[in-house]
Amino acid sequence: MATTNGTATPPEHKKLKILMLHGFTQSGRSFDIKTKALKKSLDKHFPPAPKPGHLTQYPGGVELVYPTAPIRLDVTDIPGFDVDGSDKEGPLEAYGWWRRKGDDEPYRYEGMELGLARIAETLTSQGPFAGVLGFSQGGAAAGMVASLLEPGRRAAFEAAQGAGGMRYPDSFVEDTGYVEGTVHPPMRFAVSYSGFGASTNALYQAFYEPKIATPMCHFLGSVDTVVSEERSLRLVDACVAGRGLEGGVPRVVYHPGGHFLPSSGKQYVAALVAFIREAIGESEGGRSGSGKQEQRAEDMDLPF
Repeated sequence: MATTNGTATPPEHKKLKILMLHGFTQSGRSFDIKTKALKKSLDKHFPPAPKPGHLTQYPGGVELVYPTAPIRLDVTDIPGFDVDGSDKEGPLEAYGWWRRKGDDEPYRYEGMELGLARIAETLTSQGPFAGVLGFSQGGAAAGMVASLLEPGRRAAFEAAQGAGGMRYPDSFVEDTGYVEGTVHPPMRFAVSYSGFGASTNALYQAFYEPKIATPMCHFLGSVDTVVSEERSLRLVDACVAGRGLEGGVPRVVYHPGGHFLPSSGKQYVAALVAFIREAIGESEGGRSGSGKQEQRAEDMDLPF
């Protein structure tokens, strides 16, 4: 029987819980607002039992959880922000999971231990989660979280320390009875929208060596000028399935837009739904995602 905050959840109420990680300069609240259309679509495709289409493993429907990153940003952290104050009045409500330091590769991520600790806290207090979904910096973090919870990953970090790698995060270590004493069981799936692989700095290579085995789907904007395709494909190629197909479901889905999450385009929602069903081993009985990757720009949601 699953538990949330120490309270037992009856099997008939078990929900498909997804950890939602916002992008740099966003917050949990803003990400929640901007993904309302996506949540409505997921509610429609994964309704509570006994409605048609419900997931037998998660008869309680879908629940999305939106933590806010711990690092509060200031105007100097945000390229293009009007430092004279004309862009925004009042306190800046912008957060990040880490700050990137350096003028070029290999970058270093300042405060990453704080960001990962906030995620670990959410995993412990509001889990267990079936999957993790992130946008931009949150997409990069989603890959890291999936990696950290996999069997054998702590050993990979320990081996990499001798070559300058970072220590396995203490915040993810707890004698919970899960694999290797982590704070949460391995994720069943991960999703990245406009995400990217971490810096080529040796500090972070244990996230990706060995490759991430957790099923992961990547949504990329073909005209994204914020995160280059090269950086996004670095994360794609760090996954075991990479750019392939599993069960006919593409692991890389391109949309013809820029740096945003296409939360209302039917074909992109269909691809996400088909991926989740494939990752958890449930079929809909009918036709799932078409795998079609390029559609009209007018089908896209507004950028954020």
